[in-house]
Amino acid sequence: MELMIVVVVISLLAAMAIPAFNKVRTSLQNKAVVNNIRLITSAADQYFIEEGLSAVAIVDLIGSDAYIKGVNEASLQVANEDYTDVIERGNNYRVNGLPSGVGGAGVDALDPTNGSTELVVSF
Repeated sequence: MELMIVVVVISLLAAMAIPAFNKVRTSLQNKAVVNNIRLITSAADQYFIEEGLSAVAIVDLIGSDAYIKGVNEASLQVANEDYTDVIERGNNYRVNGLPSGVGGAGVDALDPTNGSTELVVSF
């Protein structure tokens, strides 16, 4: 009898903890993606100013001798998202393939819509 009570209590605790963990995980993924976009758009702005161009491939921004050091494109991914390969000044920058609930927020609005799987940033 005591063992059954212990199993029920553990089951109830697990049932409450798993959804809370998933919510925190989604929120942290959202913040990581937004921070990655800030890093990428900052590097792109610096590239545009220094090179006098209005478009850049993301691979030109990443590397040991580039604007974003110490990472590669794959290490930017936190939720299997897909960053747009070319950044153009004056156009929206899109990140696709996010878990539902991560996307739909602007860079400064970390309150995503539940169904969105895309994050759009204007710069």
